[in-house]
Amino acid sequence: MPAPQVLFVTSNRIGDCVISSGVIREIGRQLPGAEITVACGRPPAPLFRAAPGVVEVIPWDKKSLSGHWFDLWAQARRTRWDLVIDVRGSALAWALNAKRRVVYSRKLETGRRKVETATAMMGASEPLHPEIFLDDRARAEAAAVIDPQLAAGGGPGPILALAPIAHQPGKSWPADRWGALVERLKAEPRFDGWRFMPVGGPGDRPPATPALEAAGPRGIDFVGKGDILASAAAIDRAALFVGNDSGLMHVAAAARRPTLGLFGPTEWWLYGPWGPRTRTVASNETRGQFAPIENLTVDHVFGAVIALHDAHPPA
Repeated sequence: MPAPQVLFVTSNRIGDCVISSGVIREIGRQLPGAEITVACGRPPAPLFRAAPGVVEVIPWDKKSLSGHWFDLWAQARRTRWDLVIDVRGSALAWALNAKRRVVYSRKLETGRRKVETATAMMGASEPLHPEIFLDDRARAEAAAVIDPQLAAGGGPGPILALAPIAHQPGKSWPADRWGALVERLKAEPRFDGWRFMPVGGPGDRPPATPALEAAGPRGIDFVGKGDILASAAAIDRAALFVGNDSGLMHVAAAARRPTLGLFGPTEWWLYGPWGPRTRTVASNETRGQFAPIENLTVDHVFGAVIALHDAHPPA
């Protein structure tokens, strides 16, 4: 019998792709031996290249007048799909030849965590935990950047990964406070010998600069040094992660790193990092209420980092 053909249409955003990444394993459970085609935005596309069962990744770029959906339909219409899964809730699944369709609907939104929403959409009996599918290429790319800087900075030590970026207005803690946080952590005995590694894309240099400057010789620069899977491999080298509400925060949690997410006027109770080794700190910690992320003080974040460290000390 030919292998079942599955089309998994996920997000153009890194964080949303990570949140729904547990769908990959669930496809294998529901359709053993399935050949999976993933359609997603171009930046998150590398996340799926080594995922189990994935035979093709179709990256798409958003276009005006929903042109990206027509492009994807043109690439997918010739296949007779055994299953089409669309977490975007578009009309694409209904325009393709498919035996079965699983399509996101707003009716699934009941105030639960987004991972739980994906779980309910798939009809799974257990939570579909997000996962990062690292490969040797990503690990080698991360090592090529990190290892020389470790050697130049006096040798190996536990790494604190930082993501001082977010690409939506209001979600970025001020850059100068990231520098102040690193200064505080450098002076804290718990972090003697630790290295500080900002991670981000090519456009994230300005918000990462104060943290790198504060770290000095103890800094590791992984800003704009590779694609998202290389960045995930870099974060996988860390003993602790602190970041804004961003895709990298979800990557760190999915990689099972102790993760602290910083939240301002966004729904931390829905989008907080997933897993038992994660915590959030919010400018307003009352569910349903918000405050500017600038209300988060360095003292507040520093205390949360210490608490996370003490709960999950490096091995």
